[in-house]
Amino acid sequence: MGMRIIAGEFKGRKLLSPEGDQTRPVTDRVKQSIFDILAPVIEGAQVFDCFAGTGSFGLESLSRGAAHSTFFEAHRPTAVRLKKNLQLTKVEERSTVITADIFEAIAAWTKANIDIVFLDPPYRYLRERPEQLQKLFASLNKLLAPGGIVVFRHDLADTLELSAFTSADQRTYGQMSVEFLGRTN
Repeated sequence: MGMRIIAGEFKGRKLLSPEGDQTRPVTDRVKQSIFDILAPVIEGAQVFDCFAGTGSFGLESLSRGAAHSTFFEAHRPTAVRLKKNLQLTKVEERSTVITADIFEAIAAWTKANIDIVFLDPPYRYLRERPEQLQKLFASLNKLLAPGGIVVFRHDLADTLELSAFTSADQRTYGQMSVEFLGRTN
């Protein structure tokens, strides 16, 4: 499936797709639905694109007016393609790519006030690493700006107990769930 930016400054720009099965590209229909919900908060936003793949969510955010996107992608060959996508869209100065382990990188992050977090871990993580994901959410809770949103994409069959977050919205697309979460405190 070819990936592209669907709206904003880079509308129609084709992105380099991931190689192999390291990522699960999201369809244009799902991406449009997510960004329709985020439209009121995207302008000027500080964005985290976690488990970024080739950067579809963060790049779409930049195209629609976000101030900065930080991309977390530990798989080096995929991160190389992500950096090429940043060059293709000429947004390197509005982007940061972190290729370290995401769980350690977020735990050590010191700059707060992140407005939007796209959290799209490999689906198996909810079954194999739920404790690590809960710690990741705890770290994100400290970094999220007041009114900030975590967009959590996961397999519909999986759940994760998150006491520090409340669900503002949830959408289902086939076997995929997309939750829009805000801090409870």
